[in-house]
Amino acid sequence: MGCRAAAMAIVVAAALCAAAALARDLGEVVDEFGGGASFIFGDSLVDAGNNNYIPSLSKANMTPNGIDFAASGGMPTGRFTNGRTIADIIGEMLGQADYSPPFLAPNTSGGAILNGVNYASGGAGILNATGKIFVNRIGMDLQVDYFNATKRQLDELLGGDRAKEFLRKKAIFSVTVGSNDFLNNYLMPVLSTGTRISESPDSFINDLIFHLRDQLTRLYSLDARKFVVANVGPLGCIPYQKTINRVGEDECVKLPNQLAAQYNGRLRELLIELNGNLPGARFCLANVYDLVMELITNYPNYGFETASVACCGNGGSYDGLVPCGPTTSMCDARDKHVFWDPYHPCEAANVLLAKYIVDGDSKYISPMNLRKLFSL
Repeated sequence: MGCRAAAMAIVVAAALCAAAALARDLGEVVDEFGGGASFIFGDSLVDAGNNNYIPSLSKANMTPNGIDFAASGGMPTGRFTNGRTIADIIGEMLGQADYSPPFLAPNTSGGAILNGVNYASGGAGILNATGKIFVNRIGMDLQVDYFNATKRQLDELLGGDRAKEFLRKKAIFSVTVGSNDFLNNYLMPVLSTGTRISESPDSFINDLIFHLRDQLTRLYSLDARKFVVANVGPLGCIPYQKTINRVGEDECVKLPNQLAAQYNGRLRELLIELNGNLPGARFCLANVYDLVMELITNYPNYGFETASVACCGNGGSYDGLVPCGPTTSMCDARDKHVFWDPYHPCEAANVLLAKYIVDGDSKYISPMNLRKLFSL
């Protein structure tokens, strides 16, 4: 009996030592984690592979997507571009140790979540009804729910007080959403005829802002403090919109751009409101609309040969109808096209956009850039 009790005591002591060592190691990781963590919310512009794990028509886990993504050896990961997303590049620029893994990936647990987690989903929007055409997608409401699950994991890993400190001081919360609410909801004739007849642009945008306010406030209540929120880009300039509306190479479609600009004005007001109302929060606005418009308007100055034709796609004047996949054509000079496919920028464009958001002035990121936000 005495031997058995002694053996049990040794096992318990060993378990306690192991737990203490794990807690110490994790604590040291947090203390030394100069690169911090990125918790990424949004749509296919920043999806790192969540849609690989759900039955969705919006997927990028097939070649030649990812052909220039070094971390996978050029194999597709579920990113909707040829290489890194803008969120990947921003994480690298801020010294993040590794890319934020997709929430739904089976190995996204334990120490892996100290780099942050990516919840973004191709086809997702602010509104739950957005993206119905894709059957399944993870909308913003569900993405916030998923972060709540991650927060519970962090509480278990680090303890409640340490987890709170980690999230408030070491983490940046990036939100890139809204494009699909127009492209695959309000502007989509088959799905949205009823919505567009019954709802004016003002009313629809009010609805978006109402829901986004709630989503951002929920993240704040879960200890998010440092936010970067991207506005909606010039949707009327993407190859898909230019193709279906048959506009000239140097033209963009007016209505989508007008709606985006109208929403962006309201988003700016919302972030000012939240900065005033939520103590300790810092909401930065990434002016993606003007950044992308600058790139499209003056693309030769940035080393591109076209800002109209998709590198990977088929259909119409701008290869803007059929999404990138194994049977579509692909350009030879991938770094010379602003757009990778009918909807998404190529890695070379993402690199330029990320530089302005991390280190740019108030024209493109306000009230401070991400490097300053991260240093707070």
